[in-house]
Amino acid sequence: MTADRAGRSADQVNVRERVRNRVRQAWVGDAVLAVVVGVIVAVAVGLDDGGAGFFDYALIGAGSLAIAAHRRAPRAVLAVTTACLLVEVLYGGANSVAAIPVVAAVHTAARAAHRGLAAVAAGVFLAGFAVAGEASDDVVQRTLLLAGWFLCALVTGLADKNWQAYLRQTEQRALEAERTREEAALRRAGEERLRIARELHDSLTHSISIVKLQAGVAVHLARKRGEEIPPALLAIQEASGEAMRELRSTLTVLRTDEPTGSPALLVERARAAGLAVELMVRGRERGLAGELERTAYRIVQEGLTNAARHAGGSARVTVGLDYGERVLGVRVEDDGVADAGRPLVEGTGLTGMRERVASLGGTLRAGPRVEGGFLVRAELPLEFGALPSRSPEGAAGAWAEGREGASAEAKVAADAGRAGEGV
Repeated sequence: MTADRAGRSADQVNVRERVRNRVRQAWVGDAVLAVVVGVIVAVAVGLDDGGAGFFDYALIGAGSLAIAAHRRAPRAVLAVTTACLLVEVLYGGANSVAAIPVVAAVHTAARAAHRGLAAVAAGVFLAGFAVAGEASDDVVQRTLLLAGWFLCALVTGLADKNWQAYLRQTEQRALEAERTREEAALRRAGEERLRIARELHDSLTHSISIVKLQAGVAVHLARKRGEEIPPALLAIQEASGEAMRELRSTLTVLRTDEPTGSPALLVERARAAGLAVELMVRGRERGLAGELERTAYRIVQEGLTNAARHAGGSARVTVGLDYGERVLGVRVEDDGVADAGRPLVEGTGLTGMRERVASLGGTLRAGPRVEGGFLVRAELPLEFGALPSRSPEGAAGAWAEGREGASAEAKVAADAGRAGEGV
């Protein structure tokens, strides 16, 4: 246990260190790019016929170096770069190279989902560029050429945004698959256990029961006739009985899929982990059959796991159990960061919950709430798994039924003995 915790802590430290290195490298790359753009624009403006002064270089430097902060404040960078280079164009003349920092700022703003502001900034700069130039065909051509540049910057920014979203979604799916891999393996192992249990039950139980019954009848007839019972027959009877008991034990182990706790215990564990969880129980709480109880437990477990991973640290989670007359309602909802406007991509956990609920004839609804947050709500029919509450009279009736069943079995055995005797 201690070694596993130490290993996880080391992995977390390595991940944080890699993130810091990536951020540091990104900042260095952005700063170098801003300096290179500023030098190119300054050299081009300085080599122009009109030359350039200190004010020109100051505007070019401020507008170009601002690009280094485009990852944190793309709108501010767009405003500063456009304003500085627009003033430079109006003050120093319409130089096409001065548009390079503005084109870069438009691209970064479009990539950050601010395409409207980017288009407005491009239009303002183009208008100023056209006003700063002399009314000639050359200025019109250069303005149209810059318009093409800005259009390309907008399109490539949007394409880059979509590509980054695709990469994030792919990474999220990979993390989700990694998280649910163990659960899927456990589910497959459980299904394999059930299959083996069914095969053993169908192939062995009936045969061993027939052997045990025939051996018992033979022993009964031998004793009734006063004959000596062969030791092999007694050994067969004892071995078949032992085999039946061992087989029942094996089938019980194979079919066992009991949850290690209850929804209330899951809530307590989530609270201990720092999640704000509230448990609400409505109706008369009563015992449930194994499959129904397991399904309710897994729904609460998966809902709390998703809330802890995706809802955010300040989210509040509510777990509700509604014991109705015919339906058990299970609800896990949070007020986290889920957005109803985004399409839901179901992972393996939600798919497993839906399959469990469907196998019991119930319904499951999972998705973002309109008011924000995420909701998982299941309705499970109790007739598939409710355990009737048994009164003392009911228990006595069941005992009497068992006695009657035992008497019937004894009568059948006696009849079988008489039939064998007649033969």
